[in-house]
Amino acid sequence: MVKRVIYPPVWLLLALIAIFALNELYPLVRFTGLPFQLAGGVVIVVGLLLLVTANGLFVRAGNDVIPFRSVSTLLTGGVYRFSRNPMYLGMVCVLLGCALTVGVVSALPVPLIFAAVVQARFIRPEERMLYGLFPGEYPAYCQRVRRWL
Repeated sequence: MVKRVIYPPVWLLLALIAIFALNELYPLVRFTGLPFQLAGGVVIVVGLLLLVTANGLFVRAGNDVIPFRSVSTLLTGGVYRFSRNPMYLGMVCVLLGCALTVGVVSALPVPLIFAAVVQARFIRPEERMLYGLFPGEYPAYCQRVRRWL
């Protein structure tokens, strides 16, 4: 039987749909206004910059961006100096920015739920894989750099 994996971009899309659905169907309390729109926009841009930058580093290193595929190099420079998971962090930022931009309380937990799902389904298994692939380098890297920020 083939194991089907729902990759992180699909989880991101589902979370975005959840944010906009909660905005329409179950907003609870609204906090709309220009400051929230601007803050949300800045957070979205930061998230997109993290995604693009980290993806570029992955491609240049010859690593496969799809989780659990070919990893030939442990990335520790660039945005990887600040976060071991800048792509996932970028996705969380995009979701948080969207939640701030729509301005409903019910959307605020979505980025946290996404982060929990990604950590359980991808980050922890990827960490186990990297410990095996880079037994000397990866533990030292984990000592220097936090998982998220």
